[in-house]
Amino acid sequence: MERAIVHMDMDTFFVSCERLGNSSLHNIPVIIGGGDRGVVASCSYEARYFGVRSAMPLKMALRLCPEAKVIKGDMEKYSLLSRTVTEIIEEKAPVVEKASIDEHYLDITGIDKFFGAYQWTQELMQSVTRHTGLPVSFALSVNKTVAKIGTGESKPAGRIEIASNGVRPFLNPLSIKKIPMLGDATFQLLSRIGVRQIHTLAEMPVEVLQQMIGKNGIDLWKKANGIDFSQVEPYTERKSVSTEHTFDQDTIDLYMLHAFISGMVEKLAYQLRCEQWLVSTVVVKIRYANFDTETKQAKIAYTSADNILTKTVRELFDRLYSRRMRIRLIGIRFTGLVRGSLQINLFEDTQEMTVLYQAMDRIKNRFGYDKVGRAAGFNFTAKQEK
Repeated sequence: MERAIVHMDMDTFFVSCERLGNSSLHNIPVIIGGGDRGVVASCSYEARYFGVRSAMPLKMALRLCPEAKVIKGDMEKYSLLSRTVTEIIEEKAPVVEKASIDEHYLDITGIDKFFGAYQWTQELMQSVTRHTGLPVSFALSVNKTVAKIGTGESKPAGRIEIASNGVRPFLNPLSIKKIPMLGDATFQLLSRIGVRQIHTLAEMPVEVLQQMIGKNGIDLWKKANGIDFSQVEPYTERKSVSTEHTFDQDTIDLYMLHAFISGMVEKLAYQLRCEQWLVSTVVVKIRYANFDTETKQAKIAYTSADNILTKTVRELFDRLYSRRMRIRLIGIRFTGLVRGSLQINLFEDTQEMTVLYQAMDRIKNRFGYDKVGRAAGFNFTAKQEK
């Protein structure tokens, strides 16, 4: 049986959320961001017309579009609306994967025995908009890759169906930039040898791509040919991420304790960014040598940035560690998770900080987690490897 996979994406989600309660924002350029040195988290189509895009420095965006209305993001509001959308979809769709705060994959294979798959999806989209007021785009196709590319091509508020015999004709003329997870470095590498459209990439010998890019070359070739067997994974909301460390010997060495805290936070923050989570609550636990255990927690603005999380954890630890007894164990837990990426959250951070995290994560992804990090955290990393 041919699969029927839907990709649903909320159009300019953050902007649309802000427009729900403020009609004056309709039909004008809107930028979601904050801080004089911050970056654009999202922008309206009216702002994109002037060349504004996500992750662009806010100052540059305002030079391109000085009339834009700038609004500081509200992740709590966006998260609440995202959950509402997910609940509406889960009530009707047999299998749902929440890919991010504003996009979902649906596996509706076999539903055309009872309904037309395209008509069913269109009615679901209309139901989401009717209940939330948010615009939605969707694409229906045979796998996740083609459906996601289709949604991008159908925006705004678009709908498209790409049957199996139409996959290659649909993909062939598109830029290779449209392929999910194809980064700037790979695009530049392929462009230098004249590979700029998907049909050119699809016709390359897969062995050549593998030599150029490594094992990812095979996956890239498959996507260019519309081949993707990955499953729609049923969505479950993660509650927290955490880590603990029990010392070989009980200690009162504050320098070492702070170093371990830095390493523990850095590892958890990297996990958050890899899995695309933002955290709003930080919990620190210590266990003394006599096994007494105490915890403290703090609410923060949604983030996955090491510098903010490390500062909060250290402040909690310093307030918590009052007995001056030897410590047996340190634990850190991040809760109040919502889907989102680093650049979405950096309403106050600088572009330089955003670029730094992205560069460090790329190095970790390619060469291993322990190949780059803060010097303060290396004691923790070395200890973990023993």
